[in-house]
Amino acid sequence: MQIPRYQILIADDDDALRETLRSLFAPYVDTIVVHSGEEAVEMLERQPVHLALLDMHMQELTGLETLRIVKAKLELIPCILMTADWTDELAMAAEAAHAYCVLRKPIPRRMLMGTIASAVEAAYHDGEFRRRLLAS
Repeated sequence: MQIPRYQILIADDDDALRETLRSLFAPYVDTIVVHSGEEAVEMLERQPVHLALLDMHMQELTGLETLRIVKAKLELIPCILMTADWTDELAMAAEAAHAYCVLRKPIPRRMLMGTIASAVEAAYHDGEFRRRLLAS
């Protein structure tokens, strides 16, 4: 049985965090990294992506604005927002925009991996991915 290889889009204007996330996920998924919401939208129009991990505070488009655009084009893709400035208002706006969830930075590794695993399992019914990812 062939193991599916998922593509995760990481949009964050912090170079160090993007690279940290890329290296964290590299053994399990293919990663596409971009530094802005605009690039995220362009990338999603050009290649298949199975999950989007979006920083809230980026130049031009915020993560929430990017999420709204992505969901208008690709309704089923799970989108996770990351922010150091979590508020109830942001959580409600993200829920209204159909975000999978909002994670508070700094995000503990185990929480991040668990959230990615849950989002992939929910969207693609792939419990084996969850087992592989959480075994790390």
